[in-house]
Amino acid sequence: MIFLRKFRRFQEVTLVRLQEIAANYNVSYNVDASFRRLESKHEALESAANVTHGALHEELRDLKSGAKKLQNKTRKAALRVQALEDAWQERERQGAAEREAQDALLSNLTRELARRREDTRALQASQGSQRKVLESLQDALKNQGAKLAELEQLVKAPPEHNEVLLPSALAAAPLLNRSPAEKEPEAAAGQGLTLKKLRAKHRQRKKLLQLEHRRLEARAQNGSLPGQEPSPQEETEEEEAPPQSEPQGLRQERPVMDKASEEEEREVPQVSRPPGTICNVGTMLVFPNASTENFAAFRPSFHTALLELSLCSWVRTSARYLGTILSYATEDNDNKLVLHGRDAAPRNAIHFVIGDPAFRELPVGRFLDGRWHHLCVIWSSIQGRYWFYVDRRLASMGSRFQKGYEVPAGGSLVLGQEQDTLGGGFEPSEAFVGHLAGWAMWDRVLSPGEVSGIATGNGLPRGPVLSLANVTKLSGAVQKVTCSCLEHCP
Repeated sequence: MIFLRKFRRFQEVTLVRLQEIAANYNVSYNVDASFRRLESKHEALESAANVTHGALHEELRDLKSGAKKLQNKTRKAALRVQALEDAWQERERQGAAEREAQDALLSNLTRELARRREDTRALQASQGSQRKVLESLQDALKNQGAKLAELEQLVKAPPEHNEVLLPSALAAAPLLNRSPAEKEPEAAAGQGLTLKKLRAKHRQRKKLLQLEHRRLEARAQNGSLPGQEPSPQEETEEEEAPPQSEPQGLRQERPVMDKASEEEEREVPQVSRPPGTICNVGTMLVFPNASTENFAAFRPSFHTALLELSLCSWVRTSARYLGTILSYATEDNDNKLVLHGRDAAPRNAIHFVIGDPAFRELPVGRFLDGRWHHLCVIWSSIQGRYWFYVDRRLASMGSRFQKGYEVPAGGSLVLGQEQDTLGGGFEPSEAFVGHLAGWAMWDRVLSPGEVSGIATGNGLPRGPVLSLANVTKLSGAVQKVTCSCLEHCP
């Protein structure tokens, strides 16, 4: 019995111990499972934290870039406002100078009008005197006619009567257009002109009188002043008259008229060729839309700094504005050289920027008709001057523009977009939409003759530093087309 009780006691103790062991095992298992769950949650949280950190870092970088662009635009806007104020003040000064020039011109015109009135009065007086001269010439013509009739009657008289009266009548009759030195030998010799010669002289005198009368009437109708050149009709009439019978006044006026006629022939303007015949264009770039992906780049750009430059190109756009044609940026300034246009008022002008914030407005209203036009923008740091040509004609020019400034080398040169950062930061409203043909750049000032030669299709002048042949990258939908003449360009 004692053994049985001990055995049962042992079983109870053993069962209790086994239950304690099982309980401890269950606790340990639960702890391990909890640790595994905690570890997986930690890993998930760590992964989420990494993703959140990356997204936050990206957003911070975008915010930093946006803040930088906003600062640049704010700075450029402030500088441009200042430049506009300076330009407005400059225009006010120029307006005052122009008003003074207009006042001086008005004063000159008033004096000129008074002088013309005096000339008109002198013309009227001269016409009166010329009428008197004409009347005296007509009287002389009548006298000569009467004397000629008398001579004819003498010729028709009987021979024996002519032998007595004809020599004395011929000797006494004044001969037309004969000088006293010519008359004396004839009178001394007792010989006169024959009737045939007298009639020829009479016809010449009559023709000269008619010519003089027409000249006076023509001058009176045209209101020409004394000393002015006769009309081409008067020249023709005077040339028909025999040189030997011209009065001295007519003989003196002939060289003047001939010279004027020669000058008029030399001053006939040459007819310009239509744009369809413009050749030697070379390569053309097509910018189909205002996407920020559309641009052409030069890498590298020009290798030496520029103290002078000339930019020329054929341009055609169907947009209502002329976008940015060229943008040159460096690390320290994204507006070193820009032909900047945008879809905002005023749309008939673009900004020619040299070293932000200095710029000048260029008129481009003629480019918005959808046709080909040629432009040349020229700048000289040495002179501090710029010139803007449109279709061979000087459309704008100015001085005191970045004199002594130097455009540095080694930057990013882009066609068709405006850079807000080096090689990027484009905006659709500033993009160029259209066609650029024959684009080229020189590191010198082109002469007006060279500009005219490009615009008339005579090819590029010597020494361009860049042309469309040097484009190294075409981005987006930009296409490069070869067309020798503008009429062949699509």
